[in-house]
Amino acid sequence: MFLIMMQVSSNTIKSSSAPNEYTFSELESEVASSKIAEAEINEAEGLITGETADGKRFRANTSRIDDRAGELFDEYNVPYEYSKVKGTNTLAAMFINVLPLLLIIGVSMLIFRSMQGGGRGGAMSFGKSRAKMLTENTNRVTFEDVAGVESAKEDLKEVVEFLEDPSRFTRLGARIPTGALLVGPPGTGKTLLARAVAGEAGVPFFTISGSDFVEMFVGVGASRVRDMFADARKNAPCIIFIDEIDAVGRHRGVGTSGGHEEREQTLNQLLVEMDGFQGDEGVIIIAATNRPDVLDKALLRPGRFDRQIEVPYPDINGREKILEVHMKGKPIAADLDVKYIARGTPGFSGADLMNLVNEAALLSARRNKLKITMREFEDARDKVLMGAERRSLSMTDQERKNTAYHEAGHAIVGLNMKGSLPIHKATIIPRGRALGMVQYMPERDQISQSREEMIARMAMAMGGRAAEEIKFGYDKVTSGASSDIEQVTRIATAMVTEWGLSDAIGPIAFKDTDQQSFHPGIGRGSAISPETAKLIESEIRRFVTEAHETALKILKKKKKDWTTLAEALLEYETLSGDEITVLLSDGIKPKRTDGKFGTKPAVPAVPSTKKGSIGSPQPES
Repeated sequence: MFLIMMQVSSNTIKSSSAPNEYTFSELESEVASSKIAEAEINEAEGLITGETADGKRFRANTSRIDDRAGELFDEYNVPYEYSKVKGTNTLAAMFINVLPLLLIIGVSMLIFRSMQGGGRGGAMSFGKSRAKMLTENTNRVTFEDVAGVESAKEDLKEVVEFLEDPSRFTRLGARIPTGALLVGPPGTGKTLLARAVAGEAGVPFFTISGSDFVEMFVGVGASRVRDMFADARKNAPCIIFIDEIDAVGRHRGVGTSGGHEEREQTLNQLLVEMDGFQGDEGVIIIAATNRPDVLDKALLRPGRFDRQIEVPYPDINGREKILEVHMKGKPIAADLDVKYIARGTPGFSGADLMNLVNEAALLSARRNKLKITMREFEDARDKVLMGAERRSLSMTDQERKNTAYHEAGHAIVGLNMKGSLPIHKATIIPRGRALGMVQYMPERDQISQSREEMIARMAMAMGGRAAEEIKFGYDKVTSGASSDIEQVTRIATAMVTEWGLSDAIGPIAFKDTDQQSFHPGIGRGSAISPETAKLIESEIRRFVTEAHETALKILKKKKKDWTTLAEALLEYETLSGDEITVLLSDGIKPKRTDGKFGTKPAVPAVPSTKKGSIGSPQPES
């Protein structure tokens, strides 16, 4: 744009001061009429310039200048100069005209050279690898820094042994694995595992994301793959880690746009490079994905990614070890129960647990505490699961009463249902979009659920709606039970259509092939008859109705306990599982030093972890 403006400006200046143009014949006539004051003859450019009698500039272009011009000026006594050197003004004008073209040619050559692979690290180094190399001295990570994924660590230790002593395997004719694919949900430690392998073996570690290969320019991705593997071979033995490989390794033949063609070219080059490894090169490829189903089959065959290693969410023991790793170096209270925190965080990934510890530390700092206590971990977990406390939310007395009896209904039904989980805490403090919640604490990680447990979960979920109906009447029922109704409907639908737990339907699965939830009479490719669809609807409705009736029956029978708990929630806002047990069994209210609700945040007493304790994070609104 600057060059264009400069060119336009130059042309404008020229046009505003343009001299009179004459042919040689016209110049002769002007000289004879005494209209020329002075002149300059430039033989090198074939140009005669000068000034007219009225002060204007003129110029006359001639293809050939001979003695006639000089004789003409001598004859009419016109002063003139004779020069064989180009004028400086003309040179400047020519330079300005040619400069834009020279710049365009220079930039084009620079881009061309950059796309050929030159200029590593430059702004236009399209074809160079973007992989970052980490050495042993760069934030070294070992297996001691990785917890909660013991099975994956065992599988990867063999890779470390190969990198340390490859001859141990090759002398027996064993083929060294080319690559390992880490499969698991986000945040479970796949990248950390790969770095730990490199740290244990003491070899360089190249890391790159799958999306870094693909660009808008055709051929750039393949060039980056070649460059990355060339660097890896120079630094062998080493590890190449490709994160989110599904960005470049998806099934080929899907889509016809240029972007798909570029991605497929990149994938083809990756396959070629993996095939080109020799057994003794010492380059191991580790990739990570949470979508193994979309990867091209050629990428997963033996000889490329020989092993698929599952990296699942950690179990209760794994979560305990991960918490201990992240608590290192932090001032933790002596009475903090790590195992109890691990019990209350089922489904948390390693990244979630790291965030939990950090949130607890931040809360301790805000409260000016010297150590991180159990209360901070309780509040941090609630914040992670349900959102921050909304104490600024203005609720009327009737709304608080509705919430208290609603949550007390959940708790009382749960305490009186066989197969229900122990209650950890009940609160009417708004968090996120929930006005209150009841949390449950499983004694162990549940791999599966029994029919009895499902029936109990549905009854507990309907406890809030049933409580509102009994206490305030059907016309005063609120929308607070919407999520509870959705949960019950979802469980009942799965029991009928997936798990074969309906006596009327039997052990038959009606779930659609596209893995969507069942909708009677709608699913794609579904061969369900209208009669069967009606029966399925009837069974789902029966399960939901029975759960509702069970909750009503329990609350009417335990009305005294239910009312006592609701009034205690109105007074204390939050009650722990132990406090609820003591309140209902002995009639003893909690002893609080911070007054009633509304002055300071409620302090839930932490239940013990001994067998039979009541006390987890499955919120019920």
